[in-house]
Amino acid sequence: MTLVRIDNRLIHGQIIETWLPHTGAKTVIVSNDALAADMLQQEIMSLAIPQTISCIFCSIEQLADEIEERKDSGESESILVLFSSCPDAKRAYECGFGFEVLNIGNVHYSPGKKQISPSVALSDDDESCLKQLSQKGVELDFRCVPNDPIQVRF
Repeated sequence: MTLVRIDNRLIHGQIIETWLPHTGAKTVIVSNDALAADMLQQEIMSLAIPQTISCIFCSIEQLADEIEERKDSGESESILVLFSSCPDAKRAYECGFGFEVLNIGNVHYSPGKKQISPSVALSDDDESCLKQLSQKGVELDFRCVPNDPIQVRF
């Protein structure tokens, strides 16, 4: 796995212009239940991805199987996985998608959330999800773009 990231915006300029070149990922997997069922949104998001990069949309429960299918070809080593929320990342982990590092890039502010960095605001539920992942050994990496310093110690 190249990068596992939480970003409310999923596919957008920071992913295309900074994270894809930085990681060298050849495949982007967007794991989101709503998008997995919405072909129109998938087509719109896919337009932003360079033609040399594969883009896959799957549900949270399908993610571990999608990764497993790519292991034999070695493709699983160059995949960038995107989640839109902390609960989605935690649920994927519980469904068998194992990862060692989780980049928390953008979690937008809304009422009831605490701003912990310029681009990350967490609800109590978000914090609980991240603490549970951390307790299982997942390293939490709070950076918006690759050259940012790690902004938060959780």
